[in-house]
Amino acid sequence: MKIREIIAGCGTVSVEGCTDAEIVSVTADSRKAGNGSMFIAVKGFASDGHGYIPAAVAGGAAAIVYEDEKALEAEGARKEGVTYVRVESSRHAVAIIASNFYGRPSEKLNLVGITGTNGKTTTVTLLYHLFRGLGYECGLLSTIANYVGNRCSEAVNTTSDPITINSMLAEMVECGCSYCFMEVSSIGVEQERVSGLKFKAGIFSNLTHDHLDYHKTFAEYLRCKKLFFDRLPADAFAITNADDRNGLVMVQNTKARTVTYSCRTMADHTCRILEESFDGMQMKIDGRECWTGLIGQHNAYNILAVYTTAVCLGADPEEALIGISRLKSASGRLETFRGPRDISAVIDYAHTPDALENVLKTLREIAPERQLVCLFGCGGDRDKTKRPEMAAVAQKMADRIIVTSDNSRTERTEDIMEDIKAGMDARGKAKSLFIADRKEAIRTAIMTAPDGATVLLAGKGHETYQIIGREKRHFDEKEIVAEVFSEMTA
Repeated sequence: MKIREIIAGCGTVSVEGCTDAEIVSVTADSRKAGNGSMFIAVKGFASDGHGYIPAAVAGGAAAIVYEDEKALEAEGARKEGVTYVRVESSRHAVAIIASNFYGRPSEKLNLVGITGTNGKTTTVTLLYHLFRGLGYECGLLSTIANYVGNRCSEAVNTTSDPITINSMLAEMVECGCSYCFMEVSSIGVEQERVSGLKFKAGIFSNLTHDHLDYHKTFAEYLRCKKLFFDRLPADAFAITNADDRNGLVMVQNTKARTVTYSCRTMADHTCRILEESFDGMQMKIDGRECWTGLIGQHNAYNILAVYTTAVCLGADPEEALIGISRLKSASGRLETFRGPRDISAVIDYAHTPDALENVLKTLREIAPERQLVCLFGCGGDRDKTKRPEMAAVAQKMADRIIVTSDNSRTERTEDIMEDIKAGMDARGKAKSLFIADRKEAIRTAIMTAPDGATVLLAGKGHETYQIIGREKRHFDEKEIVAEVFSEMTA
């Protein structure tokens, strides 16, 4: 593809050199810049891509896209025969360039994005499996995994970089996919990772405390979420949770057609839970009854969002409900394992105060007679303000608490646990244990739980690793639970 075709609409300020040259690849990583490539110098938070322009030129890049003029003053930055394209914002430009280079694949798919604090992974995963069950080839871009049809690859970020996203969307088009369901994080929106994509529908789940280490204020967090809906085209659907206090705020400036869903009030689509147990829920959605193997009020919202989206995309309501009844939850989302002494271990990704409260409330409502043990930690190098809030939630709702490590990263686990402890009063501390080693904490939680107890292991969910310092270690809670249960029966 020619340079002039690739840079169309990317906010070009000036061009030096030939724009008819053919480009064979685009990259924002100078290590991947080879002969005939286009290197986009993006200003990041850890490093500035402008500093790697000389390396990209030395590697054979045929074109350099940049925004900072001073970057070209560096030794080796300029070379005869290389085309230099200055843009207003290289972060915005890389998204448009990626879309152009891969043939604008989002326009050839029904692309559905979901944003919100909690429920994103579950909702997109359910949508992916529902539409595959309805006979469509689909793609999935999620926190847990990415799928092109039935081919899976590991996910690195909630929302990948624009080049990766467009590359995968192009693969989906080539494989005959009709739909793609993707998580859209607030950070992904703010960093322009989804700019240049054409969405058929956007879904809002909820907005609670998270990512304030990045956004600094809740107002800024909300603004970034809302930007996603502000940018939806007029022929898209803006599907929003009317029960969330920010649900209607999200869509107040959107050009898309607004569709609401609710479990508590009047809306375009509604539902309520009729019966609930550890095995699932009987629900009534838009007056029709259906069964789901998922549990909890928060999953009722997730399922209603899935149903609403399916109907907006043209699915028959009855077929959608039948398909929903066959769905299973995403990995690490309220996964229950039954063990000796009638103990149930529940693994869930809950890592925000609101998510933890939702899960504990669900477990309490399903089995009010059972002792409820809550094990959790908080991630290091992340939002510290939610640590005491999660402690307060656990203190209020659990009979026993075990505070442990999560992904401590470069913080001391003991310091994180002290931040958590600050959210407890004497009553909370009296029913808590503080065990830094998460594996030992899980063993203690299960082994010391009374007969018939429910033990919630919160925070890790689907993750099969733990990050301590800068080391990423294998850590699979399902394996650990199986190991402890085996010890108990030996």
